[in-house]
Amino acid sequence: MRLIYSLAWWFALPLVLLRLFVRGRKEPGYRQHIAERLGFYGGVPYDGSTPLLWVHAVSVGETRAAQPLIDALLAAYPSHQLLLTHMTPTGRATGKDLFGKQPRVLQSYLPYDTAWMVGRFLRAFQPRICVLMETEVWPNVMAQCTHYDVPVALVNARLSERSLKKALKFPSLFVEAAAAMSCVAAQTESDAQRVKQLGAPDVHVTGSIKFDVTPPAEMLQRGALLRTQFGQRKVLACANTRDGEEALILDALLAVNRPDILLMIVPRHPQRFDDVAQMVQVRGMALARRSTAGSASLDADVRVFLGDSMGEMFAYYSACDLAFVGGSLLPLGGHNLIEASAVGKPVLVGPHTFNFADAAENAIAAGGAIRVANAADMWQQAIRLLDDDLARNAMGLKAQHFAQQHGGATRRTMSLLMPLIK
Repeated sequence: MRLIYSLAWWFALPLVLLRLFVRGRKEPGYRQHIAERLGFYGGVPYDGSTPLLWVHAVSVGETRAAQPLIDALLAAYPSHQLLLTHMTPTGRATGKDLFGKQPRVLQSYLPYDTAWMVGRFLRAFQPRICVLMETEVWPNVMAQCTHYDVPVALVNARLSERSLKKALKFPSLFVEAAAAMSCVAAQTESDAQRVKQLGAPDVHVTGSIKFDVTPPAEMLQRGALLRTQFGQRKVLACANTRDGEEALILDALLAVNRPDILLMIVPRHPQRFDDVAQMVQVRGMALARRSTAGSASLDADVRVFLGDSMGEMFAYYSACDLAFVGGSLLPLGGHNLIEASAVGKPVLVGPHTFNFADAAENAIAAGGAIRVANAADMWQQAIRLLDDDLARNAMGLKAQHFAQQHGGATRRTMSLLMPLIK
């Protein structure tokens, strides 16, 4: 089956490269460093003279989550370099924002999952360990790491019931890959049980590393400056929104007559920034954009502020009064609500949070989050909280306490990784 899988990759490769070119029209990063995706790494400044630790974080969320672990690895192994690999340009840009000033951190793309390309990657870097963040299990990566005697750890692991069912349809690919893992550090007991069903042999519950992410002081300062631009209006941040959600949110906004509330939308994917701006404009609402607003105060008639920048999520959360975390109005699984909680902001989530089920339920149980049924319900709950300073502030303190009390996953994960590092 893995041979068929590899052949399918090779036959699909022309279409995959064409897709990179097409996506590059809106997001130029997809047309950069293409050689790395094919297993050629001449542009990565590594000469093999120092031992290397390898962490793979596919995109933005995984890269942000990896920060505490990468910091811990760099501190524990001062004579090592660290290679941070990605699959998306936004993930790579996030890694550069976080570690661009750290000379021991290198970045590249992970090659496409064929034995030949992955083999070239492993021979080029000879990593002492492979650390995969969250859900990344690639059959040929696992097989080649076994061949080259590179231990593999899946950390901050999460696996939904839906993803498990999909993987079990191809047991000779994904069950075999899971069995090759040296260890798994799962976010929750539910995730651990599902990973065990997939066939991983050594599974531990360590919690979510995302609880160990500390809001950077610089981002909090940016948030404070941004807040001064907003003036006295209350601010609802709708963050990490996905295609289809912004239209629902904007239509529901039109139905409420509250010009004293500023809506801040931060789409999940940067290639959609212009599309979301057009949605606002066709509905006749005044728009300001982070990329062009400068430092001037917003005009009083601006109804929507578009957060069209990368790497400033903590600043956006810091600047708002209340946060809605997207990907949850539609059946997309939801996104990370811990960042908003960490800066003491009350959180609203939609009905679909299966990617972060335990975190969402725990935040709700702690009184730091509220689940809403739809966009209209989201606005109803938002208006209620924005009009009640005491209730909102109390909820924000509960959200922050929820984020603080679940820390320690990085330390527990490091205790599993250190015996594996050669």
